[in-house]
Amino acid sequence: MKQHYWDVSDEQVVEKTGKNISAWAKILDKFNASEKKSNDVVAYLQEEYHVPRYWARTLTTHYLKQKN
Repeated sequence: MKQHYWDVSDEQVVEKTGKNISAWAKILDKFNASEKKSNDVVAYLQEEYHVPRYWARTLTTHYLKQKN
């Protein structure tokens, strides 16, 4: 089975973004990310937290998949 790009480990996320998945989930909860367009969430992570685009997309998708 092909692994989806948003299936990442905490170690990978910390290495690339400086925070773990649960910390990002709290940030996205506070931002009400589940009620926004995914592109807006990605832009928010890039602009406010300087997260590289790939990781902003990965975190957004991971977060939204967990909410569904």
